[in-house]
Amino acid sequence: MSRISVRGLAVASATAVTAVGAVSGVASGNTGQPSNDAEAMASDSTLLADIPAGQQAQVQTASLTQQADAQAIAADASAKKDAEEAARKQAAKDAVAKQKAAADAKARKEAAEAASRSETRAAAAVSLAPQSSYTVAEVQAIARQIIPSGQFQCFSNIVDHESTWNYRAQNPSSGAYGLVQSLPGSKMASVGADWQTNPATQIKWGLNYMNDRYGSPCGAWSYWQAHGNY
Repeated sequence: MSRISVRGLAVASATAVTAVGAVSGVASGNTGQPSNDAEAMASDSTLLADIPAGQQAQVQTASLTQQADAQAIAADASAKKDAEEAARKQAAKDAVAKQKAAADAKARKEAAEAASRSETRAAAAVSLAPQSSYTVAEVQAIARQIIPSGQFQCFSNIVDHESTWNYRAQNPSSGAYGLVQSLPGSKMASVGADWQTNPATQIKWGLNYMNDRYGSPCGAWSYWQAHGNY
């Protein structure tokens, strides 16, 4: 039997006793009040009654809701911490990858520059027997021996526009001279005293000039296309 049932029984019993006492009093001619003990028992039973079942469910639901909220807050905090840690690790990996890519790019650039310098030195070492005159085909063949293969077309484009491969070409207005139209032509004397008559000397000087000022003949050609001169 449940606690509520026992207490209900106690109330019922107390009521019954009170009723019997009342009847007995009437029968005996005693019109006094019902026994105080019975009233106290009934009152005590009422004070000890449990919370109603509906209210108990509400209290239990509120408690479970608080527990769920606390667990959700803890889970959010843990997830946020995990996300921050993952982001930190990814940022560190990205930084390392970026540094490696920059180092690789720098190494490739230095290797390309070293190769270009090596080709330039090799070109400078080319020695051709001077002739009294040269055809365009002969001048171009000399240029192919001196200019790095990957830069020849750019060099050729500039010479096509500047002198049409005429190593004796001279601009009557400015005095620019030779295949690459050095201004003045005497600048080419830094490579050889025969700069007026030897296309190889002019080609070597032109290559050095393009490398020093534009990085390469192709750099010079890009500038020429944008400005019409170099």
